[in-house]
Amino acid sequence: MKIVILSRNMSLYSTQRLIQAGRNRNHYMMVLDHMRCDLLIEKGRPVIYHDDQRVHNVSAYIPRIGSSATIHGEAVVRHIEAMNVYSTLSADGLIHARNKFRAYQILAAQNILVPKTILSSSSYTADTMLHLLGEPPYIIKLLNSTHGAGVLKAETYEMAMAMIEAFSRAKQRLMLQEYVEESAGEDLRVFIVDQKIVACMKRKAQSGDFRSNLHRGGTSELVNLTREESQVALRATRVLGLHVAGVDLLRSRRGPMVLEVNASPGLEGIEGTSRVDIAGKVIEMVEKYANKTKTWKRKQLS
Repeated sequence: MKIVILSRNMSLYSTQRLIQAGRNRNHYMMVLDHMRCDLLIEKGRPVIYHDDQRVHNVSAYIPRIGSSATIHGEAVVRHIEAMNVYSTLSADGLIHARNKFRAYQILAAQNILVPKTILSSSSYTADTMLHLLGEPPYIIKLLNSTHGAGVLKAETYEMAMAMIEAFSRAKQRLMLQEYVEESAGEDLRVFIVDQKIVACMKRKAQSGDFRSNLHRGGTSELVNLTREESQVALRATRVLGLHVAGVDLLRSRRGPMVLEVNASPGLEGIEGTSRVDIAGKVIEMVEKYANKTKTWKRKQLS
């Protein structure tokens, strides 16, 4: 099969691992920068061009859409869907997971436990909103934060108010969130492919930080999930419409709590910790569903 990875940087670990995994299974692997894709649409004939060259005869796409490219990335993925070509990421799944507050809305509506969170409209209502969250500390998040950037911890009410006012002056949209103290700077990263848990690890923040991201010096180790934790991670992925996902869970006194669901999770940390060939699992899923998409398309045209 000809499989296209949509990635802005061919040298990234995750992109390279997917290329390697595909070639190991005798597929032709191509990397295209989705921000350099032009989309042509007319009646019954959507087409993708990349650097003035038409992209054709593709069996499947593996989108790796970063947060800075969400808008155009969504348009490219919707174009792929209009072409009836299999994609490991749907446009709706991307949008649901990328907007963190929207993801919380969807998850909470399905009775999946998430941190108490407020989308702040302005600094004028911050006093009331903070009191609704309860006692400090508080977590202050930019709406489109990633890898722990734009995520701050306010130890006091006064510190939280100062942060909110500063971000408001910079016209940044914020989420105000309860701090789950019992998690103690730890979370679980659960990697899911095709509604199966393929790997999981516990991440712990470095000393002096509360963010467990490996990009910020956090450490990781293998962990066994409880049955409830597994069920919550799988439900969260299914509810948001994702085929591949990295689900971040907190072990709270109220039960497993979904902190975040990543639509384009990185492979380096989880593969390094678990020693599982996750890239290979993704390619196996592509083989399974790309053939079904081709069969369905032939039926539609016959």
